[in-house]
Amino acid sequence: QVQVAESGGGLVQAGGSLRLSCAISGRTFTTYYMGWFRQAPGKEREFVAAITWSGGESYYADSVRGRFIISTDNARITVYLQMNSLKPEDAAVYYCAGRPYGSGGTLEDESRYNYWGQGTQVTVSS
Repeated sequence: QVQVAESGGGLVQAGGSLRLSCAISGRTFTTYYMGWFRQAPGKEREFVAAITWSGGESYYADSVRGRFIISTDNARITVYLQMNSLKPEDAAVYYCAGRPYGSGGTLEDESRYNYWGQGTQVTVSS
């Protein structure tokens, strides 16, 4: 059984940093893109970042590029999202998700992701 479990959320002041983790078990994801999405209250879920499992290619939403870093740890089978210079508008539930290579569409298209975690809450105080 595949399990995708996020952790690392919490409360941080604006300008601060958090690192989210996404631990994966139950299958290999070497031919998958791993992505982070977020959903703020009253808003649709949106793409944040994605990475190839090898870590060779990464992609970011314009709103986080230059502040967030997505990475993988093959030994720990974990995906990370380092979030720096956090803003109140970054507050949301953050989800980790996986999609296979070649599944079509764009990396921002959440319907192409077939494995999802339960999410972790990030709160940013101003």
